[in-house]
Amino acid sequence: MTDQLAANTPVLVGIGAINQREADPAKADEALKLMIRAAQAAAEDCGSAELLSSVERIGVPKGVWGYSDPARLVANAIGATATTVLAEIGILQQSLFADACREIQAGRIDAALVVGAEAKFRQLQADIQGVTVTETEQSDSPDIMLEPEQEIWSEVESAAGLGMPVGFYAIMESALRKALGEDVEAHRDRVAALYESFSEVAKSNPHAWNRDGMEAAAIRNASAKNRMLAFPYTKYHNTQWNVDQAGALLFCSVAKAEAMGIPREKWVFPLASTESNYMVNTSQRVDLAGSAGARLAGEKALALAGVSVEDLDLLEMYSCFPSAVQIYARELGVDLGRQLTVTGGMTFGGGPLNNYVLQSTCRMAELLREQPGSKGLVTSVSGMLTKQGFGVWSTEPNSAGFGFADVTAQAKTEAPPIELVAADAGEGDVAGCTVLYHGDNPLRGVAVVTLDNGKRTVAYNDDAAVMAEMMSSEYCGRRVAISEGRFSPA
Repeated sequence: MTDQLAANTPVLVGIGAINQREADPAKADEALKLMIRAAQAAAEDCGSAELLSSVERIGVPKGVWGYSDPARLVANAIGATATTVLAEIGILQQSLFADACREIQAGRIDAALVVGAEAKFRQLQADIQGVTVTETEQSDSPDIMLEPEQEIWSEVESAAGLGMPVGFYAIMESALRKALGEDVEAHRDRVAALYESFSEVAKSNPHAWNRDGMEAAAIRNASAKNRMLAFPYTKYHNTQWNVDQAGALLFCSVAKAEAMGIPREKWVFPLASTESNYMVNTSQRVDLAGSAGARLAGEKALALAGVSVEDLDLLEMYSCFPSAVQIYARELGVDLGRQLTVTGGMTFGGGPLNNYVLQSTCRMAELLREQPGSKGLVTSVSGMLTKQGFGVWSTEPNSAGFGFADVTAQAKTEAPPIELVAADAGEGDVAGCTVLYHGDNPLRGVAVVTLDNGKRTVAYNDDAAVMAEMMSSEYCGRRVAISEGRFSPA
């Protein structure tokens, strides 16, 4: 088979996933060290330290750490001379994989590394114990900086009280509930059961952060250890950021893999990589329960890979919140009854902020190797389901070669934004809503409202009776009046 492949065909040959659960912050590695360990684990995985030191491009997704050019620090540690790339938050992690593969396919480089890490558990332990931890200081600048072109939420949304991802995704969840025709309680039951199934997957994932399992009722219902954050989302519907995790993906050309003697059973081929980078604020989307970019990019990824949804043996739907999982599945025509994760999701597998897709792709590659000939789909999200990315992988190559597409322009054409305004007066219909919590208590209801003039606004209401109604019956579709940024039943 290998003699039929183009020499510059990109292939994933090494994976490294690191979990650190050290309660003593003085003994815990900082994020940089975790990246280096993950890179070294990827080299060990493919049996070639020489390949690691010969990488010519290193990409890192930005984290909460302060390194200015972490790829250069990694390069120094592994003895490589490489172009360094830093992708700011707001850039799809899938874009870094595509960047590496396209450079290899174009013949500009022979090997690349994508690596990232977070050490928020280390910092959490330091805060709890009242001690100070430090990280390596740096003043270098990356050779290439990738940055998003605009902010991921608006002043109108902020003025109504939205400022954390959980509120935006909960609003999408309400719109999804309405679109599915489910009542509030049945919907909560189903979503909790979905995440219970994720917790079961985490039990068999050796890299998962939480392998204890959790029953649906414990996920669904608020408790002292599982507070409601934005109805219907509790803590255990959320990505869990306070983890120390790192992931590394080591790519090279087929020619390089053969020259290095990397065993064929280690090879995992990127069949296709697609993305939509069309940035639209949540409240401006025509369909809060859907994503045109996800549909377009997902369909294109499958077409480039020459597979259908039914051909996919393994699925990893990005799982920062349940609405992301479900919207991606619905846009691709994936039955929600299928297993939608290989890691346990970002709640149980662990959600290291801007690094999760490295973790999920490592796990996907492991499982594909265990099932030669199988195919898997890994999805990416950036922002509030703002950008969408897809990667199709297999132990067998794409007969058409690695395929890449950016469907941003098409997504712009198909789903132009609705004008968002700060409304002082008027009436309209609720398109999506949630109740934000502070501690154990509901703080304010927030609603995205389609005004009678066709524009959108975001308004709030902090009346206890209104918030109670928003959490007990379907509020999407309700007629409301707007006055000075507040909404009330019309």
